[in-house]
Amino acid sequence: MTEFWHWWVILLTSISLIGCFWIITVNLKNYAGVPEGESMGHEFDGIEELNNPLPKWWTYMFYFILVWAIGYLILMPGMGNWEGLLGWKSSNQGIVSIEESRALSAKAIDEGLLVQFDQEVKHADEVYGPLFKGMADKPILDLAYSDGLCFEKNDGKYSEIACVDEAKQPQGVLEVEPYKVGQRLFLQNCALCHGSDARGSTGFPNLTDNDWLYGGTPEKIKETLMHGRVATGMAAWGPALGGEQGVQEVAQYVLKLAGRKVNDKMADAGKAKFALCAACHGANGKGGVANGLATGAPNLTDNIWLYGGSKRAVEESIRNGRAGVMPAWKDVLGEDKVHVISSYVYRISHPKK
Repeated sequence: MTEFWHWWVILLTSISLIGCFWIITVNLKNYAGVPEGESMGHEFDGIEELNNPLPKWWTYMFYFILVWAIGYLILMPGMGNWEGLLGWKSSNQGIVSIEESRALSAKAIDEGLLVQFDQEVKHADEVYGPLFKGMADKPILDLAYSDGLCFEKNDGKYSEIACVDEAKQPQGVLEVEPYKVGQRLFLQNCALCHGSDARGSTGFPNLTDNDWLYGGTPEKIKETLMHGRVATGMAAWGPALGGEQGVQEVAQYVLKLAGRKVNDKMADAGKAKFALCAACHGANGKGGVANGLATGAPNLTDNIWLYGGSKRAVEESIRNGRAGVMPAWKDVLGEDKVHVISSYVYRISHPKK
């Protein structure tokens, strides 16, 4: 906050407090010209209006609130850049990186500073951390199709126990469905790009169709989530293909690989030029995974398109290139939560065990 706004807030807040005190004090005096307790000369439905003052307890309550407000503004932030004697913060401000956030959070906890968000996260990790640890100890494949895990709360913390018949289950036992936990984590962190239904959008892969750029095994899904992916990049092939004619010919061949009706003459010409693409997509066009290539290149034969499958979209991809980035979630969520999300992603792409 700049110096101007700092003093602007202090001025307005001070005027408001002084104004409230003045209004309460001024209205303690009788200005009606009628003695207190006497009739004001008005009657409505048999109800007579009397000149009664505000009850004393009510007046004292107003003064108490004003004193409380002043005390609050001394102890807590509220007057411009003043941080308050207690040093309370809702969260650390001005953070530009995860590393900086973690460093400030650790400092606040070590020094006992009152940073509300850090304290809530610490408490949540202490209470619910064992739940995620219990789920992370299970193989992703088992977790994906688990009917549920049971946890018992002792001394404010959860520990895993064996699940028994509901009728015999002790009171206070929490039964967790890993699929639903993974779904909530996905909605909170992944849905912005992949959609709430995980079906993706232009430039963001559909996670439900079992079509993978870097592999769809449980281990590969977790690897992608943990460390992210930075595509080697689809080069802009326009100049190398000899301009627009070459781009259109290769596009016709790519569409033919996907089973689409095309101009056969142009497709044949494009096939000869496709050798430039085979290094990443394979000579058969089935992509990096099918050909054992760690390129992240998509399968061009399944009619599933990341950036659109129209003739125009395919030509644009060939002409200008494409490059996608998947952020790494290891430092954001931690391995235990990534493990749970991985089981969810695997499950929605393989609904049947």
